[in-house]
Order: sequence, then structure tokens, then C-alpha cells
Amino acid sequence: MELINIFWTMLCEMAPYLLLGFAIAGVLHAFVPAGVYRTHLAPETMGSVVKAALFGIPLPLCSCGVVPTAMGLRREGASEGATVSFLIATPQTGVDSIAATYSMMGLPFALLRPVAALATALGGGALAVVMGRRRRGAAKAAVQTPEGSADTRPAGFAARVRLALRYGFCSMMEDIGRWLLIGLVIASLITAFVPADSLAALSAYPLLSMLLVLALSVPMYVCATGSIPIAVALMLKGLTPGAALVLLMAGPATNAASLLVVHKALGRRVQLFYVSAILAGAVLFGLMADYLLPASWFRLPMAGMLDCHGAGGMHSGWLPVVCGVVLCLLLARAFYVRFRPGAHSEGCCSHGECEITHKQHDMKKFKVEGMMCNHCRANVEKAILAVPGVTAAAVDLPSATAEVEGSADAADIVAAISAAGYTATEL
Repeated sequence: MELINIFWTMLCEMAPYLLLGFAIAGVLHAFVPAGVYRTHLAPETMGSVVKAALFGIPLPLCSCGVVPTAMGLRREGASEGATVSFLIATPQTGVDSIAATYSMMGLPFALLRPVAALATALGGGALAVVMGRRRRGAAKAAVQTPEGSADTRPAGFAARVRLALRYGFCSMMEDIGRWLLIGLVIASLITAFVPADSLAALSAYPLLSMLLVLALSVPMYVCATGSIPIAVALMLKGLTPGAALVLLMAGPATNAASLLVVHKALGRRVQLFYVSAILAGAVLFGLMADYLLPASWFRLPMAGMLDCHGAGGMHSGWLPVVCGVVLCLLLARAFYVRFRPGAHSEGCCSHGECEITHKQHDMKKFKVEGMMCNHCRANVEKAILAVPGVTAAAVDLPSATAEVEGSADAADIVAAISAAGYTATEL
């Protein structure tokens, strides 16, 4: 019962801010033209690096979803520095995770996360710009600059609102729902069963604790929102604020799969700038939090609530409870859509309107490996639809398959999927 109370307390305190964040994310997706991002990221200057970081910080993309997005920007003319900046800034934060950080960790952490993301992104992007000047001519030759893809979003205001709601509360929930749930479960287990102050001994060695957190968080997949309850639980057991900040920065920004894809698709140089900036930035900001900023800034708002969970105290006010119930319903729907037998992903063939006619002589089916979220699915679908001869495509995330209609050669479709950073084989 104690474990359930802790879980419910954490979920309800996050819920109002998460729902607000999802709504804002939906608005960004539905109303901000994709061409805006491409237009401002092409110059090989620090201006494009700054714009890429500022564009990326509010976007709710995880480390797996940001890689193909960055690859698309690179192919459409974004500079190497802007690509690195976008890769670093985007997965560390998002409007949803910033709001949830404020609810569970307080205003200083909520402000420090985007500031740290911006600083590390600018550092990595600047390194790419400086190192790239010696080979600017070759780099420009390697970048493809096709005409911008047509905006497939509906034109009417009401249709855009529906798209915003579907994206924010359906597609995004399918993407991060299981990671949010895993993070809450891990945090609840740590809070309930790890002895109080068991990590306090590490507070005497902040740098060591940060390096240990880095060793655990870099290969592990955890989204920007799912990392919050884990960081809270570890701080309640004695982890320093700086080490918790390292987890919040490095955990969402890296994982073993994304590092391999970055190396394969964008090259060793981009991977080096990407990893170096994240690791160095996480440690520097962690040390700043522990040594330069007042400790009183990092007192957790959740601590008092969790201290009284054993006495049955949970929340004040009806809003967290109502939002918690709504969030649970959205999670239940996301799990049902994502994992039910024969499930098909939302968004098939541009916002769910599948045009596959199942004419056997024109139909090809492929197994696609490496997709982890709806952003991955959308990038694979976009890559397939760009192949000459393809008339329709339906990419299904749960079964990791793609059905393609048209006269295009299977080898060209496989090559297009591979260029997008995924592995495909014809079935």
C-alpha cells in the first residue's frame, strides 16, 4: 500500500504540468511550419547554431526521435554546427519535461535544465563550426539540398486543432508513456525500499557520484520526462543536486542505440562533437550546482509530500487528482493502441488516412528495425514516400513493418530507409 501511495503521489503531482506540456507540444506540431526550421539552420555560422538550440529546446523529441529529425534537417541544408546543436539541445528538454520538472523539483531545476541544454548545445555546435571551417567546401558538397517537402498538415484551423490534440495527447503519449511509467515505478521502488540517506556518503565526493551517474545514464534509454521521478527518488536518498542534474542531462540526450545511429548516419565527427559536449556540459553544470549555487535552491517540493505518504496524506486540492485520473486514462489508451495484437500506429499515411489499396501486384512489405517512437515512424514513412514510383505507404510501429504501394524497386525503398538511419528487409 505504501508503494502505491508513493506512485500515485508522484503521478498526480506531475499530471497537471504534463498535460499542459502535451497541449503546448501539440500546438507547436500543428501550427509551426516545418520550413521555418530548415530556413534558419543552413548558414555555417554561430547564428544557425543558436537558432537550432532555441528551436530544439521546446520540442518534445526523445533521443531516438531527434536523430532522424536531425538527419532530415542535415539533408535539407542545415549546417553541421546547427545539426550538432539541435541533436544536443532537443532531447534534454521539452515543454512537457520542463513543466514536470517544475512540479517535482522546483523552479531552480526547471530553469537550469533548459539553460544547461542551451549551453551544451552552443558548445557542441561552436566546436563543429570551428573544426568545420577547414573543410567547409567538402562539407557543402556532401549536403543534399532538395526542395522542401510539402506541408501535409491540414489547412483549416479546426483541423489543425484536432491534429494538435491527437499529436499531444495520443501520439506523444504512445511515445513516452511506457518510459514515463517505468520511471515512476523505479522512483517509487527507490523511495519505498532504499534506506534513507543511503547515498549520502557520495555527497562527500560529488565528482565521483557524477561519473557513476554518467556511466549508468549514457547507455540507458530514458526520456526527459521519465528521468525526473528517478532523479527525485535518488536525491531523497542522498544524491547531490549536481549528480541529479547530470542524470537529467545525459540520460535523455544519449543511449546506445542513438549513438550508433548518429555514427552511422551523420559520421564520426558529428558523433564526437555530440558526445563530448553532453558529457563535459553535464559534469560542468553538475559541479556548478553543487559548489556555486545555494543548496537551498534545490530543496525538493516533493519531499514533504512523500514524507507523509505513510500517514495517508497525498495531495491538496482536486486538480492534481483529476489530472492524475486523466493521465492514467491516456496512458491506458496509449498502451492499448501500442501493444494490442494487430495494433496499427496513429498517423499511418499522413495523420491516419491510409491510402493503401492492397493491389497485390503493386504491394511490397518490409521489416523495419530501429523505430522506437512515432517520430521514427513518420521519418521512415517520409523517406519511403520520397522514392520515385511510390504512390502510398503505411508504416506500422508496433509490428515494425512498412507496406508500400507503387512501381518503385524494392532495393530503392530499402536504400531510402537505410539513408534515414534504419534497417529494412523485404518480406
